[in-house]
Amino acid sequence: MRLRPGLVTDYRSDAGVFRSVTQRVWFGLLLALAVYLGGGGTIGPVNLSSDWLLFAVTALFASIGAIGLNIITGMAGQISLGHAFFMGLGAFTAAVLGGVPKANLVGLQLDMIIWLPAAGLVAALAGFLVAPVATRVRGMYLAFVTLGLVFLGEHIFKSAASLTGGAGLGREAAVISLFGFRLDQDGEVFGMFLSRSQKLFFLGLILLVVMGLAAKNLFRSRVGRALAAIRDRDIAAEMMGIPLARYKQIAFTVSSFYAGIAGALIWSVVGRLMAENFGFPESIKYIAMILIGGVATVSGSIMGAFFITFLPKLVEGLAKFIPFISMSPTGGGFSGAKVEQVLYGLVLIGFLIFEPMGLYGIWVRIRNYWKAWPFSY
Repeated sequence: MRLRPGLVTDYRSDAGVFRSVTQRVWFGLLLALAVYLGGGGTIGPVNLSSDWLLFAVTALFASIGAIGLNIITGMAGQISLGHAFFMGLGAFTAAVLGGVPKANLVGLQLDMIIWLPAAGLVAALAGFLVAPVATRVRGMYLAFVTLGLVFLGEHIFKSAASLTGGAGLGREAAVISLFGFRLDQDGEVFGMFLSRSQKLFFLGLILLVVMGLAAKNLFRSRVGRALAAIRDRDIAAEMMGIPLARYKQIAFTVSSFYAGIAGALIWSVVGRLMAENFGFPESIKYIAMILIGGVATVSGSIMGAFFITFLPKLVEGLAKFIPFISMSPTGGGFSGAKVEQVLYGLVLIGFLIFEPMGLYGIWVRIRNYWKAWPFSY
């Protein structure tokens, strides 16, 4: 087993979260590296104690949303373009429960231990109510049904001015305070001084590990196997006795819960949320995350979220070497935003054509190469 980690002799090992000692070791090493970087360590030119850390925080929270979308789209095979709607529900729920009341805006100033689960539960309830309608259709029809949720949600968010601030105005997001400790401010934690970015980074890392392992366990459970059967051949799955409507409803509900959590966390870091933030482009961004990272995999969701989140940093680095790229909105040449959109589209098309399994597929190829080395077969 130690020499050939790909060989397993029983079903329990094959369905395990970590199938081999090697996977457990790599998980521990990556987790230790993340803690080291989040604590202010440096590797070469990368110093995660600066603005890189804020990008990493956003990527950690976005990974939770990408995992949620992968549950419904990657694992269950149901095309959903309404992810932004559920993220918006989570974000505004958190803002109402954990935000500060101002003028005509409702804010209850509750602790994060209340508003974060509530954000996920409200989004999950919406997913539970929408699922019976959405599961009656499939393919492109399902995509258009879920797309309608985005436009409906944007209208609702603009109309409920006392909760969301209304169109064009928005409101401040929830205050990240856990058991009275402010995580959005510099301060000491267990006698050790941590900056705001470091606190948020460790919060995101802990939540991602917990929710990532939960999704991994879901994938290998009875529910996960039923969803995979529905994705691969729904008619055959129904003939085998799998109730399609019930399991699709479970997938929608769990996916919406993850989306609500991610929406609450991301916009709590941004500090201000508006109804316009949760439109069609936001849903497409998360579709791109799972396509680029890898469909139906937790690690692929994380890789795709990090890739899309750090794409502006990549464009900023290219601007230093390519003279016609300008990061200033008033500068000449191509703006950084336009170059980012072009790269965004090219990368997405490239992965769909040359590597449908995304970044996870590239990692599998590299892993298999080193497993077989020095043999080429």
